[in-house]
Amino acid sequence: MSADAGERLIDGYTLVVFDLDGVIYLIDRPIPGAVEAVARLHAEGRAVAYATNNASRRSSDVADLLTGMGVPARPEEVLTSAAASAELLRDRLPAGAPVLVVGAEALRAELRAVGLTPVSRADEKPAAVVQGYGPQVGWADLAEASVAVRAGAIWIATNTDRTLPSGRGPLPGNGALVAALRTALERDPDVVVGKPESALFETAARRSDGGRALVVGDRLDTDIEGARRAGLDSLLVLTGVSGVPDLLAAEPKRRPTYVARDLAGLFDPAAAVRVPGPADAGGWSVSEHDGTLELGGSGRPLDALAALCAAVWSAPTPPRIRPAGNDAGRALESFGLPSGG
Repeated sequence: MSADAGERLIDGYTLVVFDLDGVIYLIDRPIPGAVEAVARLHAEGRAVAYATNNASRRSSDVADLLTGMGVPARPEEVLTSAAASAELLRDRLPAGAPVLVVGAEALRAELRAVGLTPVSRADEKPAAVVQGYGPQVGWADLAEASVAVRAGAIWIATNTDRTLPSGRGPLPGNGALVAALRTALERDPDVVVGKPESALFETAARRSDGGRALVVGDRLDTDIEGARRAGLDSLLVLTGVSGVPDLLAAEPKRRPTYVARDLAGLFDPAAAVRVPGPADAGGWSVSEHDGTLELGGSGRPLDALAALCAAVWSAPTPPRIRPAGNDAGRALESFGLPSGG
């Protein structure tokens, strides 16, 4: 069934909190329909915010980037893991304290903005190491961080995204680089600031003026899990990293409230679906045969997905899925699922 029996999904919320890369844009180009969706929210007078694990740009830079794409945005609407990390360290360290930065210039700028001193070498005796994504981060940066943490510096990770989306598919994200340092140090960071931690979403939700906030993201392991930790409803859009196979395999803490192919799901009742749905959603049926789930019937593919989520998530072990009929086969193929059993 649709998100709410003919009602628009957006009508249940006063604030929409967007992830950026994979939801609003892909690298430096807007995702089709995103500019129009945000413009429609603004036209309806709805509040929006942007919460991103990207620590390679400042809030003002992100706002400028969005505006340049046709999405008018103010810096105060943008919440980045870089700014949140700087604020956390500001509250923990004396004014002017040295902080070793592994990441982009934007992270250094955020530290300067809160009165801390970014440094690049362990022999400058940093009180903390803050690690965020930067395309130029290399072995030498990780080596300095390793020495500093072993000497007693606090280790802060802006986020632990394993990958980031690109036009060529997922590429190594900050989490991959954090994993390298974790292996060398044989321990975890002292604090992870970004999603799936709840801080960014909790900060954004306070802007809803007592109303309800909806988180829109493309990643189950950051956006959706972070929304659940913050106690917020979430919409997974299939325009970025996580796909339907990931959704069906998701553990409970990473399961969204709704799924849509793209941001049209905010406005079109037929373009978003609540998950899980009933096993007979929208003309579809799911039955079990010898440990295999069989999808039969016909209707909107999203309704088939809702029915599959119900069946797969309640199964004791991940089952195989096969279609019963051409319509079911086409529905499975449209979501990147095998249709041959």
